[in-house]
Amino acid sequence: MPRLIVRSLLALALIGCSGGKGAAATRAAAASLQGAGAPAAAHDSTAALFAKADAARIMGSPAANVWLIVISDFQCPFCKRWHDEAWAAIRKEYVETGKIRVAYVNLPLSMHRNAWPAAHAAMCAAVQGKFWELQDELFRAQKEWEDLADPLPAFEGLAKNVGADAGAMRSCVNSSVMRPLIQSDVARAENAGAQSTPTFFVGGKPLIGAQPLSAFREAIEAALAAPPSAKPAGK
Repeated sequence: MPRLIVRSLLALALIGCSGGKGAAATRAAAASLQGAGAPAAAHDSTAALFAKADAARIMGSPAANVWLIVISDFQCPFCKRWHDEAWAAIRKEYVETGKIRVAYVNLPLSMHRNAWPAAHAAMCAAVQGKFWELQDELFRAQKEWEDLADPLPAFEGLAKNVGADAGAMRSCVNSSVMRPLIQSDVARAENAGAQSTPTFFVGGKPLIGAQPLSAFREAIEAALAAPPSAKPAGK
């Protein structure tokens, strides 16, 4: 194996959780991730839930032309590292100031036993408008629930912490109503080339792994400085 490839694989092992599959990333595929996106639903009531959940995992001004797409797994330790070390500053400096929009895309990896239940809990909290609050709690308490045989009671406790209706979230999770939405996320993330978590697209360009805050500032500033025609348009 060429030394450069070995070094690349070692670097990825230090900054991301590998799912072992995916395709080459393209700008068109990255653009398709913008605004997340809910799958078609068989019933109007389910479609309404999808729409609420989908909208709730997007943050930022609709006027912002630059997107930060976050492809993540709630049980991935590198996703937690990025959340703990970079997310608050990015939110304060770029999202709350109206410069960029952020969309969260689920990519729960099979190596993480509770990644799918956590994704269900997050999207069910999103129906209540509490996605971002619960994602903060899920990462904060990751060590507390990652090895549980049944993590749902822990998720209910976290939901209560952020003011969500834990009973409604439990019913939503148990019904698996959000599974098609999460499956759609997985398919779209893989089509965009995500092979590990966390993977990011900043203004359509990939940024792989839990890189330092400085790398995100550099990428975001470059995207903001790009000519309007070079910026993927938001939905």
